[in-house]
Amino acid sequence: MAFCLFRYFPFGGLQRDFRRIAEVCLKRGHEIQVYTMSWEDSIPRDFQVEQMKVGGVTNHRRCWNFSNRMNEILRHKQFEVSVGFNKMEGLDVYYAADPCYKAKVMQEKGSLYRLSPRYRTYIELEKAVFAPESSTHILLISEMEKSRYLQSYGTDEGRFHSLPPGISADRVLQGNSTEIRQGVRSELGIREDAIMLLMVGSGFKTKGVDRSLSALAGLPEAIRKRTGLYVIGQGNPKPFEKIARRLNVEQLVRFLGGRDDVPRFMAGADLLLHPAYTENTGTVLLEAMAAGLPIIATDICGYAFHVRKADAGALIPSPFRQDAFNSMLEQAILSRATETWRRNGPRYISEEDVFSMPEKAADIIETVASEKSGAA
Repeated sequence: MAFCLFRYFPFGGLQRDFRRIAEVCLKRGHEIQVYTMSWEDSIPRDFQVEQMKVGGVTNHRRCWNFSNRMNEILRHKQFEVSVGFNKMEGLDVYYAADPCYKAKVMQEKGSLYRLSPRYRTYIELEKAVFAPESSTHILLISEMEKSRYLQSYGTDEGRFHSLPPGISADRVLQGNSTEIRQGVRSELGIREDAIMLLMVGSGFKTKGVDRSLSALAGLPEAIRKRTGLYVIGQGNPKPFEKIARRLNVEQLVRFLGGRDDVPRFMAGADLLLHPAYTENTGTVLLEAMAAGLPIIATDICGYAFHVRKADAGALIPSPFRQDAFNSMLEQAILSRATETWRRNGPRYISEEDVFSMPEKAADIIETVASEKSGAA
């Protein structure tokens, strides 16, 4: 099997999904050849990884060149099946971790943007997967995006395969949650009567860190001075540290970098903030529910309906308004609603299928491989 993705780093949601699906396929006896432009981590013993050097000054040009190289490789090498985790040409299966680019641009950008090389490049890569003439099977993790792809490209519905959510078992807290909470807060120097707000996710701009900083700054002084925002994820914190200084909350904010022990911090926190600008799914919402951590998130997240269905938090309505978010945060801190949210999350997770995504994805990949072999 050929598994293809632009880049791998250990704290990205797409990257974690890629690795978990690959590990299931390996356990089932398949050999996997991974192709990527960069791999920022140790390589697991059973993984065969080829880091391909491609030219290009801009990111979109490098992605285009990588797609072209991969198309050549896939046409000349005999693979059982090819699986892509980014949009590119020549794939048998695409794992749809990203939202529909065309729909997003039409909603957010003007006509001049659609003349740019960046737009033309990413549209062509998206067409290679979703155009009616393509035969690529699509592993769908957000039903919300399916309608956008159908409207944008007229994709054959038979090529979509819906997957359940996929929380990794290692993202569920193990052990005494009270002791873990006390340990985390002691480690960070947080008093028990203080309020710990948590954000989790790489890509600080997309996840709405600026919105959380504004909401923190907007709290009444009596609440604000005993509240802290802790951000876990891989990214450049400097622009957001600058925003925090401008808002006079820099002493209340800490960027903790990417971490493997996120469940510990969820046990220590009082609220998860996820005011994302765009979010195909939002697995972190389910992880927070499993940890009993109340949530405030934007309603555009693909998994936001789970928060509503479970009554495990509050959703910021679209179109986003900062004052609405500010008010919701203040109310959540002052009210007892969070106690109900904290109980409801784990109960919902125990009753729903939120763990089987990698296995279901591997089932579909194997089916496509079998059909491809039969057709040959």
